[in-house]
Amino acid sequence: MAFSAMNKSSRQISAPTRKAEVRAFSRRSRGAVKVSATASSQEKHLGFETMRDGIKVAAEESVLSPRFYTTDFDEMERMFSLDINPNLNLAELEAMLAEFKLDYNQKHFVRNETFKDAAEKIQGDARKIFIEFLERSCTAEFSGFLLYKELGRRLKTTSPVVADIFTLMSRDEARHAGFLNKAMSDFNLALDLGFLTKNRKYTFFKPKFIIYATYLSEKIGYWRYISIYRHLQRNPDNQLYPLFEYFENWCQDENRHGDFFAAVLKARPELVNDWEAKLWSRFFCLSVYITMYLNDHQRTAFYESIGLKTTEFNQHVIIETNKSTARIFPEVPDVENPAFFKQLDKMVVYNSKILEIGAMDLPAPLKTLMQLPYIERMIAGVFQCFIASPLEAGSVDIAPTQGELVY
Repeated sequence: MAFSAMNKSSRQISAPTRKAEVRAFSRRSRGAVKVSATASSQEKHLGFETMRDGIKVAAEESVLSPRFYTTDFDEMERMFSLDINPNLNLAELEAMLAEFKLDYNQKHFVRNETFKDAAEKIQGDARKIFIEFLERSCTAEFSGFLLYKELGRRLKTTSPVVADIFTLMSRDEARHAGFLNKAMSDFNLALDLGFLTKNRKYTFFKPKFIIYATYLSEKIGYWRYISIYRHLQRNPDNQLYPLFEYFENWCQDENRHGDFFAAVLKARPELVNDWEAKLWSRFFCLSVYITMYLNDHQRTAFYESIGLKTTEFNQHVIIETNKSTARIFPEVPDVENPAFFKQLDKMVVYNSKILEIGAMDLPAPLKTLMQLPYIERMIAGVFQCFIASPLEAGSVDIAPTQGELVY
């Protein structure tokens, strides 16, 4: 996935604002994350570096790692202005706001004594991959908290209803991140989210790209959570850690967030009704699907530890996400064409070779030279997926004469 460099203009969240938001998050979760000062040597043997007792150094950033995002907030204000964008369906947005205010999961994320006991029973390689899973998930949720919180603040005047929705979505993301960070503490480690906020790089995305990407991330999050939950309900012997028992309600937060972004897309016809929108729709679908496929196959041991077959799980999640996305995006990849997953499986092999070479004790220039053939094949594979015949989709069309939205 191609990323733009962080822009240090007024577009990004200001440092004071980020600090304020993190302080607010910390107040809500104060006391929730307590890690033993004598974090066992067990975690050190797993190869994790710590900043201080019990506080893990964040995993090194890579192209495939969860990112923190910033955008052009001035343009976002214009996007949600009723004066500029009369297509915004205020009645629909107010109904969504009312549902967010109900806060179905207010009392859902309540831990019990089984968490710590279960974590103590997970040892060896399984323990390491559980910690890595929790860290990646926590970072992704906290990224959403920061972005949505700032959008809620910036849109207060322009569009109060949308601002309140973003603020309540940030509430959900903060709750998820805090719950995951507390889960990490069951394994004697946790993240310093305040430090992460100030020191992690922020990737700049234009507002329309934020809309495409966040819609997809929320919908694919729903399908990931609900698929894991249903699998473990059918196979309770694989329920190694009680976190997964919370996924049924949790994924509904993701679904509601995705539905909000679908409403935003419907209100911006240019994002879903022309040739450019079709190209960007396919691009972001492929970016999200391929990133997940490669990430999960790098961590297949985690999915195997809970009784899932990584390839089957990923293909199921991508197919279901694609069906959901086809209701709003004008074009989506034909992921049920056997050639699609054949290309992704080839990329998994190439990516493994790249990682294997990267781990060798060789000079960096030599490793890069050895990796180049596999990188070229990866790029060629992505290109093949992009130019493959897509599926015409979408629930929004433009009437040929009036230029009105037809649902």
